[in-house]
Amino acid sequence: MTALATLPALDCVDLDAAEEFLRMFHDAHPEAGPVGQRLTQVRTEIADTGTYRHTPQELAYGARVALRDSGWCTSGVPWRRLKVRDLRGLRNAAAVAAECVQHLRLSTNSGQIQPLVTVFAPDTPSTPGPCIWNEQLVRYAGYRDATGRVMGDPRYADFTEAVTKMGWRPPTQRGRFDHLPLVVETAHEGPQLFTVPRDVIQEVPLEHPELSWFVELGLRWHAVPVISNMRLVIGGVTYPAAPFNSWFVGAEIGTRSLADEGAYAVAREVATRLGLDTRTERTLWRDRATVELNRAVLHSFDAAQVTITDHHAEALHRLAWLRSRQRAGGNRPAFRIDSTTAQRAREGAPARFAGAVNTEPHGGRLAALLRKRLS
Repeated sequence: MTALATLPALDCVDLDAAEEFLRMFHDAHPEAGPVGQRLTQVRTEIADTGTYRHTPQELAYGARVALRDSGWCTSGVPWRRLKVRDLRGLRNAAAVAAECVQHLRLSTNSGQIQPLVTVFAPDTPSTPGPCIWNEQLVRYAGYRDATGRVMGDPRYADFTEAVTKMGWRPPTQRGRFDHLPLVVETAHEGPQLFTVPRDVIQEVPLEHPELSWFVELGLRWHAVPVISNMRLVIGGVTYPAAPFNSWFVGAEIGTRSLADEGAYAVAREVATRLGLDTRTERTLWRDRATVELNRAVLHSFDAAQVTITDHHAEALHRLAWLRSRQRAGGNRPAFRIDSTTAQRAREGAPARFAGAVNTEPHGGRLAALLRKRLS
């Protein structure tokens, strides 16, 4: 069972934000008909319920514009053709987790990465929507020992400790690339843990095009970055769970995740293997090692036929995006994150719904839902 304290009422939808978005949508889609009739309908709906429901076309348009304008849409992604999965009817944690797994499966697409957005139930004045704690659907555990040293990804050491206290059991043989569980929180269930099936997560073992010893480092990375803790806001309506993906920029893996001292910090090991002088930063050993890490990432993803782009192509894309993007007011569709959500993704706290206390394990609900989908 779940004990639930009284939750604070959420605000009604801002009518101005709704009207601004609807005019924007109808300007882009004149085939949708006169905007006046739709505005009247939405005003009545907000007056009666405090919110309104987007049509499937409005939702798809808003999600695509939000991804385009956010800057997360990497180079080459045809944003107008992004697939939007409309799953607004789902509010239970197990169902949300099962569809996150399906999102990961569809987006991976055997390496030919398919950009997707999956939208779950919105916040309403009477019923808040679910949220996903994880920063991305696939993240690696960080195990802190008694001395404070971390095996795995130090960025998620606190999150690892938090989910372990919640009941997650790490593998018997702990490694540097163990997958963290998915944490889905709802107002009526509290935080729930779900293991993402191993066969859904495609990973790329990293090798170097010239350095034969590089494979001895035992490095790998997952194929698709599905950002899962940002809320999607369209026309005043907030969707707190709306995971989305494009594909990786190589430097996100090579520089930020593998070379960085705050992450896997393997630049020094690579530099040592290269015979570089690491006694002083003035030799630029770190820069040279990071270049080789990025070369290995791009080479390995290309060899595995997994979609990826490099930071030079991405820089040109970002410059074009900065020149062309709309800078109008804050009511445009957007993916947003706040400090509490970011903290939750790294530290495993605080819960969104402090009054919800889970007192019943979820058991095999996710596995059962996945079996049902595949049957």
